Amino acid sequence: MWNSFIKGYQMYLQLEKSLLKNSIEAYLHDVKMLHQFMNLNYDGTSPENTSIQQLRHFLKYLNEIPLSNTSQARILSGIKSFFHYLLLEDVVKKNPADLLESPRITRKLPDVLETHEIDAMAAQIDTLNGEGLRNRAILETMFSCGLRVSETCGLLISNIYFEEEYIKVTGKGNKERLVPIGQTALKFIQFYLTDQRLKMKVKNGNQDFLFLNRRGSKLSRVMIFYILKDLAKKAGIHKTISPHTLRHSFASSLVEAGADLRAVQQMLGHESITTTEIYTHIDRAYLHDTILQFHPRAQKKIKPLNP
Repeated sequence: MWNSFIKGYQMYLQLEKSLLKNSIEAYLHDVKMLHQFMNLNYDGTSPENTSIQQLRHFLKYLNEIPLSNTSQARILSGIKSFFHYLLLEDVVKKNPADLLESPRITRKLPDVLETHEIDAMAAQIDTLNGEGLRNRAILETMFSCGLRVSETCGLLISNIYFEEEYIKVTGKGNKERLVPIGQTALKFIQFYLTDQRLKMKVKNGNQDFLFLNRRGSKLSRVMIFYILKDLAKKAGIHKTISPHTLRHSFASSLVEAGADLRAVQQMLGHESITTTEIYTHIDRAYLHDTILQFHPRAQKKIKPLNP
């Protein structure tokens, strides 16, 4: 019974929600965890008979494993989505997960790279040897555009508009957006295209992908992770570095310079402005300057009272 519902849920995520493969796998993993728990504790009680008490027991189990609050909240989100699907299919009359409270999550901002640290990483790249031009183009493109690593891997040559200085990006849910790209990034993309990539033997089906591995296939997410980690290590940067660090640094640099948060939201491809607020980092000096510039009580000095 569970397997047939899970299969239908998978089709729902693919066809109706248009989620990417990794997101679908994460949602299915959450539901399969619940299925396994129900088999072990409630004789495989079917989804339509699952109660809120049983789901609370499941959350208690997750807490005792133990899993972090962030992981518990993500799994709960997947469970709610699964029962929402069953509600749409009239399998259940109400969503038993609706009344479950998500664990409180402390939002911790990831490390941010300053411009001089990006420059230090770029300085470690030998653009005359191996994949140097490609790696420099990856670094500059991710920092210039705030791309997700999956968007970087999937970037197409045909979606780069050199004269207009824009790229077309396919993000989550196969949604497309236009993102401005800086001249430095475009310059190194052009160098890479006319030098290293031009000499490569490209595998069929990969001709339009911009960034390729040495075998002529689309570059993987893991490879980009290793490239950036290695550059940071060589540059003597002792921060936790991942492809997302460049995305966060992109947003942070824009917001701290005074960019409109809605514009940053559009460039990052976030559906909700609250998500953008999580990814951006605003320092105290910026907040202080904003108050001084815009708040009516902060713009004029208050005269001291007469003694």
